[in-house]
Amino acid sequence: MDKEERKTINQGQEDEMEIYGYNLCRWKLAIVSLGVVCTGGFLLLLLYWMPEWRVKATCIRAAIKDCEVVLLRTTDEFRMWFCAKIRLLSLETHPFSSPKSMANKVSNGHAVLLNENLAEENRHEISKYSQTQSEQIRYFTHHSVKYFWNDTLHNFDFLRGLDEGVSCTSIYEKHSAGLTKGMHAYRKLLYGVNEISVKVPSVFKLLIKEVLNPFYIFQLFSVILWCTDEYYYYALAIVIMSIVSVLSSLYSIRKQYVMLHDMVATHSTVRVSVCRVNEEIQEIFSTDLVPGDIMVIPLNGTVMPCDAVLINGTCIVNESMLTGESVPVTKTNLPNPSVDIKGMEDELYSPEIHKRHTLFCGTAVIQTRFYTGELVKAIVVRTGFSTSKGQLVRSILYPKPTDFKLYRDAYLFLLCLVAVAGIGFIYTIINSILNEVEAGVIIIESLDIITITVPPALPAAMTAGIVYAQRRLKNIGIFCISPQRINICGQLNLVCFDKTGTLTEDGLDLWGIQRVENACFLLPEENVCNEMLVKSQFVACMATCHSLTKIEGVLSGDPLDLKMFEAIGWILEEATEEETALHNRIMPTVVRPPKQLLPESTPAGDQEMELFELPAIYEIGIVRQFPFSSALQRMSVVARVLGDKKMDAYMKGAPEVIASLCKPETVPVDFEKVLEDYTKQGFRVIALAHRKLESKLTWHKVQNISRDAIENNMDFMGLIIMQNKLKQETPAVLEDLHKANIRTVMVTGDNMLTAVSVARDCGMILPQDKVIIAEALPPKDGKVAKINWHYADTITQCSNSSAIESEAIPIKLAQDSLEDLQVTRYHFAMNGKSFSVILEHFQDLVPKLMLHGTVFARMAPDQKTQLVEALQNVDYFVGMCGDGANDCGALKRAHGGISLSELEASVASPFTSKTPSISCVPNLIREGRAALMTSFCVFKFMALYSIIQYSSVTLLYSVLSNLGDFQFLFIDLAIILVVVFTMSLNPAWKELVAQRPPSGLLSGTLLFSVLSQIIISFGFQSLGFFWVKQQPWYEVWHPHSDACNTTGNLYWNSSHLYNQTELDPHNIQNYENTTVFFISSFQYLIVAIAFSKGKPFRQPCYKNYLFVMSVIILYVFILFIMLYPVASIDQVLQIVCVPYQWRITMFIIVLINAFVSIMVEESVDHWGKCCLSCVLDCRKKIPKAKYMHLAQELLVDPEWPPKPQTTTEAKALVKENGSCQIITIT
Repeated sequence: MDKEERKTINQGQEDEMEIYGYNLCRWKLAIVSLGVVCTGGFLLLLLYWMPEWRVKATCIRAAIKDCEVVLLRTTDEFRMWFCAKIRLLSLETHPFSSPKSMANKVSNGHAVLLNENLAEENRHEISKYSQTQSEQIRYFTHHSVKYFWNDTLHNFDFLRGLDEGVSCTSIYEKHSAGLTKGMHAYRKLLYGVNEISVKVPSVFKLLIKEVLNPFYIFQLFSVILWCTDEYYYYALAIVIMSIVSVLSSLYSIRKQYVMLHDMVATHSTVRVSVCRVNEEIQEIFSTDLVPGDIMVIPLNGTVMPCDAVLINGTCIVNESMLTGESVPVTKTNLPNPSVDIKGMEDELYSPEIHKRHTLFCGTAVIQTRFYTGELVKAIVVRTGFSTSKGQLVRSILYPKPTDFKLYRDAYLFLLCLVAVAGIGFIYTIINSILNEVEAGVIIIESLDIITITVPPALPAAMTAGIVYAQRRLKNIGIFCISPQRINICGQLNLVCFDKTGTLTEDGLDLWGIQRVENACFLLPEENVCNEMLVKSQFVACMATCHSLTKIEGVLSGDPLDLKMFEAIGWILEEATEEETALHNRIMPTVVRPPKQLLPESTPAGDQEMELFELPAIYEIGIVRQFPFSSALQRMSVVARVLGDKKMDAYMKGAPEVIASLCKPETVPVDFEKVLEDYTKQGFRVIALAHRKLESKLTWHKVQNISRDAIENNMDFMGLIIMQNKLKQETPAVLEDLHKANIRTVMVTGDNMLTAVSVARDCGMILPQDKVIIAEALPPKDGKVAKINWHYADTITQCSNSSAIESEAIPIKLAQDSLEDLQVTRYHFAMNGKSFSVILEHFQDLVPKLMLHGTVFARMAPDQKTQLVEALQNVDYFVGMCGDGANDCGALKRAHGGISLSELEASVASPFTSKTPSISCVPNLIREGRAALMTSFCVFKFMALYSIIQYSSVTLLYSVLSNLGDFQFLFIDLAIILVVVFTMSLNPAWKELVAQRPPSGLLSGTLLFSVLSQIIISFGFQSLGFFWVKQQPWYEVWHPHSDACNTTGNLYWNSSHLYNQTELDPHNIQNYENTTVFFISSFQYLIVAIAFSKGKPFRQPCYKNYLFVMSVIILYVFILFIMLYPVASIDQVLQIVCVPYQWRITMFIIVLINAFVSIMVEESVDHWGKCCLSCVLDCRKKIPKAKYMHLAQELLVDPEWPPKPQTTTEAKALVKENGSCQIITIT
């Protein structure tokens, strides 16, 4: 076969897919058409459900290069199939595709796309597609992304914007001039309309899609079958149920589409100004924007319709739509390497790395700052679904299927029921043939067995518990956009918490400062707002080194910056638009102290002073700002005091980083010790630095200088100590989780020692527990990557001392229970850099570190997501709780993500808590466990319901009888539906317990429970069925039979007359039917009570008042019509009269049945686990969860945990498997 027939697209990415080429085959199509006609359209349905079969049945394999249809399969664990039709995009009819702009025209649509234009306009288009144009371009669309054929790759690839493979230099040199109209039209054709279109499907389309669900098709089949057998009432009831179910489903699906459409449609089409090549400003609709367009950002702000990189000016942006953080962010223009003093010509532009210079789609630009005669400009880098907002919307439109053992087991269970139905099907056919029944009746009755065994109401019953749980969550302020995840939350055994704003209070309080003079720390000072310090460089740094701005007269920005600025009590003034227009360069933001802080200066003698000589004014202008970068962990500004000739550079950030950029002689000797003392106490510490710049640095030079040229050779000024208090409820919640055997992990962007301190304070790490810090270093100068292990409390001494006290080595406790293996006395802590190195070079250590990793500090947003994935890889069910800011990826990836932010970023999270408190976590897990147990109870009950009814019908078929239409109706509507929808109402148990519910239906205890109840039910039904035949009054029933005469029962007269006048062609009325009907009716209620489990996951069933009332009413009603028959009811239910003595006998059978069922179920609960654990001990079974298996192994591993003062090195040249060796440094 041609090698081109199978390729991979999106290689190495989350949506990686295999791609196969096919061409339509006419003879195959003809055969399929014939098959569709012969099967009455069923084959068409089957092909509709199975895209893979559809393509393979109607097409033949072809080279991907020339195919008409592509078949796609995801490479993840779900292996889902999709198909797409190849389309052709014609270019030759367009005026802009003249031969001059094309070189080496290629026919057949095999060359693509963006040409490396030979003219001066736009020489560097997109490096990935530096191909010549073609008359026709082949492409297909999948999940709102277009994939074009690329001749260079010999594969399909999606069209990239300027966000990949474009250097910062080329952005200025090749793209800053703008596009010609012809080039714009060409790109518009390829990139399409710049919009994130969420089409709300018509009700008809949604209806067809919903109705063609296999479940509803099965219901339709059942209804047709029942109608042919004249079971009209039951068929009508099922039709009504289905219509209600379809309508409610349509309503909720359409509502979600409308909500998403409204969220996306807001500001989706606006008028924007773009610059063309000849400096001409053209106004166009935002839908016409293409990558490479130069967009002019209006002065009064706008909502960004695309992703764009700033090349001119400064913007203040609200990014809450993407990050969940409503703090305004300052965006500056992308540094131009060719102009900067220290250029980086080869650095590639990336929206993630250069996010401080990138305006993202959907974010609101609040204000712009501009230069005289120059507009604030940004180059469009991504449009439509390629933008950050587009990718978020795509992840909502096309979510990954939820993989949960419960649902996989449910399908297996249904297959078992189908197998049981198959046995009944064969039995019915054989029995009917032996009894010489008509062929038509045989077909109907044998198919009827299938509809009885696989209950059509099962999906509705399964979702009832989830719907009730969702309603209860809503009542406690937790909103859910993915109801199926509620069940999964019942399995959570590890929860990751963000620190700031989640475990601790949102804001920081200034605890004090500790200044440095002559390379020595002074004593800590609480009050910064005083006359002594007002003109110090320390306060000047606090006043200028921030990203604060005034929006509508109110100071806003990062909360930490706000607290610092408020502490010194200074005033910030920004230039107005009119003032800015008067100056050649940007008008600086000015800060000054309040007048009362300035020392009063009186003129010498009586000499009057000229206005320009007034010395009393002390102001600092912020000339240039280098915004805070989480990658660099610092920010800096260039400022000038009014009247000074030289400018000052101020810097603040992480103490370790700041100290490394300062002159060593200015950093105190005890810097590390002082810093450690503060961080151990849980303080957030920020360091400040300063230096005077050379006088030759003019305003103009400062605007183009590189960051690195400023941020070096600084003087260390001291520390600012901020206090971040724990939230009141945090320790109690974490204690509840620990008691419930749920591991807790901290993931934060804060300093490592601060994070460890907070972890100790809140009880995540107990006082007696040891903390080992893993400090991983990447390969450098030919040396391999290595990990240095330090014991947290001796981190500073480790480098000096060669030996370590024996108590510093963590102790491992042998645990009796596998569940408790995770609770040991040592924890690992590491920062984001170490985590990345370990992931890359020490893959075999990752699972071990995941087992005991508790603190992950200085973690970037993508690293948080990687951590969640790493934990899931060792079979943890991971919950993630964050405040929405930079936690979006992790919240989406976790099994249960809870956002504590109600901002738009919560669309990424399955759950959103109205109250910003982690107390929502145990509540969600409790409700999840209750919903999961409800699902098990309902599934067991529905399985028993179908088997009980199957047993009844099978027994009655043996005497050529069946249950009557109204008997079916009474069982299915009055008993089953009422019981199912009320047994799901049990609320969650009031506290979390250490025991966890099983994750799947196919656990030993659960299967034993179901099988034992099936045997009991079938046994007692058979007992009644065969015993009634042994009664002295028994005869084969006929309209003149009257077994009641012996009892002198007067209630039967009217019914007896009815029997004589009406014939029963279906042989419903007989003694076997009446006996089986009564016994089975009680059995449904017996198993409902037996399966309605309460503690430890749900409230006891007697507290579920609706369920109790329903069961009592049904019991009383059935008991009443059994012991005291009512003629009209007997007539409707087609029950025959039996002697009173037999009624008492049936009642005794039911009582014994109830006693046996409930006792067996209770003993399965109590003894099932003991028996199973004994069996497992005998077999020495390896635990299924990887983390449990690993914990067992580590208990006997003498090399683990690594002893402090040791180093683990990655083996050279064996990178692919990430193996490593431990070397002890002595």
